[in-house]
Amino acid sequence: MIVVSNTSPITNLSAIQKIDILRQLYGVLIIPQAVYNEMVDLPYEVPGSEEVQTLSWIQTRQATNRSLVAELRLEIDAGESEAIALAIELNANRLLIDDYQARVIASRFGLKFTGILGVLLAAKKQGLITAVKPIVDDLINQAGFRVSDRLYREIVQMADEVLEE
Repeated sequence: MIVVSNTSPITNLSAIQKIDILRQLYGVLIIPQAVYNEMVDLPYEVPGSEEVQTLSWIQTRQATNRSLVAELRLEIDAGESEAIALAIELNANRLLIDDYQARVIASRFGLKFTGILGVLLAAKKQGLITAVKPIVDDLINQAGFRVSDRLYREIVQMADEVLEE
């Protein structure tokens, strides 16, 4: 299975020490050079920056269709642009991406994508985690991940879990 990831799933799951869910689900994760750069070439450390440099199952590749990347950059950031271009080039089975506008563009290219919440639902379905809600709560409270109340309720319901009143 070929899976390309944007920055968000890696940084957010790293922030709550749950990045290994990605390895358990997908085996190998491919990130474009721009995603690597977004995480590593900063004057401060971000969650996931050490992981993308040290974990052998996270591989960095360069998107070669630079004209497509340049075209996509008119609408979305460098990491998202390269992730979409690389997913197309590799004929990826899945693109991990959370940004709404990037998802709209990915769908125009016929890419199959999921965000971090879909990753958690898949992990529960495969028995890799026992519950989605506490991890989503950690993403919100510790990583600053934004989820609307409506989506939060939907995800908890899709996971067959109970909302606390």
